[in-house]
Amino acid sequence: MADGVHDSSWLPRSIRAAWGMEERPGRGPKPGLSLERIVDAAIRLADRDGLDAVSMSRVAKELGASTMALYRYVDAKDELLQLMVDAVYGPPPSPAANGESVRAALDRWARAELAVYRAHPWTLRVPITGPPITPNAVRWFESGLRSLGETRLTENEKMETVLLLSVYVRGIESVMREVREAFLQTARTDEDAMSVYEQSLARLIEGQDLPALQRAIASGVIGAEDEPDEEFTFGLERILDGIDAYVAWRAANPAEDS
Repeated sequence: MADGVHDSSWLPRSIRAAWGMEERPGRGPKPGLSLERIVDAAIRLADRDGLDAVSMSRVAKELGASTMALYRYVDAKDELLQLMVDAVYGPPPSPAANGESVRAALDRWARAELAVYRAHPWTLRVPITGPPITPNAVRWFESGLRSLGETRLTENEKMETVLLLSVYVRGIESVMREVREAFLQTARTDEDAMSVYEQSLARLIEGQDLPALQRAIASGVIGAEDEPDEEFTFGLERILDGIDAYVAWRAANPAEDS
C-alpha cells in the first residue's frame, strides 16, 4: 500500500496531469485533444463571454469535439475552473533577491496577483475550494514564502503572511469591482457614480446623529476623484507596515521553531 503522506492518488486526474504525473488517455485512437487545449479554450470563452459561458459542452464546441471527449481529460467542471485559474496565473513573480527588501518583494508579489485579476476578472468568481494544489498556485505560494526566507518568522508565520496578502488582494479587488459594476448601472463613470452617492448619502443622514460621516461628506472626500489604485495601495501599505513591524519584532524575539 502506498504511503498516505506521499500518495497522490486522491488528486483528480486532471490535477495530476497538470503536474505531469498522468499519461494521456490511452483508450481508443490517439486523441486530437490535450488538457492544455481544453484549458486554453475554456479561458478564451471566459475572457470573451464571462464565466457563466463556460460549460463542458461549450468548451467542446469551441474545440470542435464531443463533450464526452473532454471527460477523458477532465472529470468535472470544477476541476476545469481550477486549471483555468492556474493557467492565467502563470509563473510567479521572482522572490526577493539581490538586496531587495522583504517589503518590496511582497509589494511586487501582491501587485502581480492584482494584475491577474484585472486581466481576467472572471477569476474572482471561481470558488476557492481548498489550499493551493495546482502547479502555478503552488509556485506562487513558494515565491511568497521565499521572499520571507531571510526573516526570523516561523514557518507558520510565513504561511500566514502570504495568505494575508493573497486574501487582501482578492478581497479588495472583488469588492471594488462589484461596487464599480453596481455604480455603472446608474452612471457613466466611477466619478459620476460617487458624486451621486455622496449627494444621496448627504440627504439620507441629514439631521441624523452621524457626525463622522457628516464630516467626511463635508470634506468632499467621498465624491472626490481618486488616484488610480489609491484604495488598493493604501490598504496594501498598511498591511506591509504591519508585516515590517512584526518581522522586526520577531528578529528581536526569535521563536524556538523559527
